[in-house]
Amino acid sequence: MMPQTVRFITVGNLKESYLREAAAEYKKRLSGMCRVEEIELKEVKLPEDPSESEIKKALTEEAKAILAAIPPRSFPVALCVEDKQMSSPDLSRKLESVTAECGTLCFIIGSSHGLAPEVKAAAKMRLSVSELTFPHQLMRVILYEAVYRCYQIAKGSKYHK
Repeated sequence: MMPQTVRFITVGNLKESYLREAAAEYKKRLSGMCRVEEIELKEVKLPEDPSESEIKKALTEEAKAILAAIPPRSFPVALCVEDKQMSSPDLSRKLESVTAECGTLCFIIGSSHGLAPEVKAAAKMRLSVSELTFPHQLMRVILYEAVYRCYQIAKGSKYHK
């Protein structure tokens, strides 16, 4: 059995209409299997060519908002390019296995500069979708589809080939 609630905490909004439409389609599909919550946080504005200290300060500010949006008794999953990759069936099994310990499955996508170390440390799981780099806005659509696929796998649907 998969978690009843899935919360997506994202930094920044979807600017392109085609990304908003794709995300809305997967949210609609997913909402037939669980309660879907989306928390869109503001990305800290940085200058055109930010210094490392400016990036670190921005990530720290974003981290405060992210950490405040993680509900108690949840299972936070931080998307981190440098961490573990899993197949769709393996991810589905993992998400099923955490149902008993959490009320909410919580996915976190940072800004274009990633996530602060304190957010990664607060996550019970860190997940890399690919070694490739994707814009964080596109990653939201990819994540919605991946989570939808996990629910389909769990119920034995033919969606996953």
